Amino acid sequence: MKRPRPVVALYPGSFDPITRGHEDIVRRGLRVADTIFVAVAHTSTHTKQGLFSVEERVALIKGVFADEERIEAVSFSGLLVDFAKERGAHLVIRGLRAVSDFEYELQMAQMNQELWGEVETIFLVPEVQNSFISSSLVREVAKLGGDVSSFVSPSVFEQLRLKLAE
Repeated sequence: MKRPRPVVALYPGSFDPITRGHEDIVRRGLRVADTIFVAVAHTSTHTKQGLFSVEERVALIKGVFADEERIEAVSFSGLLVDFAKERGAHLVIRGLRAVSDFEYELQMAQMNQELWGEVETIFLVPEVQNSFISSSLVREVAKLGGDVSSFVSPSVFEQLRLKLAE
């Protein structure tokens, strides 16, 4: 595979909500990609109870990365590789928090490679202080009244607070 220029990457996920761990992965992903689409999936490969709508998640991501023109928040449905082709993305960025993430992520990367041989997946690990943070853990702690302000950006924290007050 020859290297496309500019390097366009996708960082797919549910991002319900986007956490400091996600932010860390995206910003460090800019070291290898010129543009990153943070892609919120309409359908998840995991069964999760959502808190924010897809549109709200995209808006939260746009707010978090408002300072970086090389990052764009979008939503998609269907196969990731089809969306990658549409966007001209040949790179998928995935974060690995723990060894337990690896088996699932490896299967997804290999399937994507089989479906479209021009896509590559790279795995990035979060900074140590973000390694245990997950959206589902943030949602659960917030629902139970715990302080999650250090795990999400201030704008996300405010929207999380408002959503849970509804």
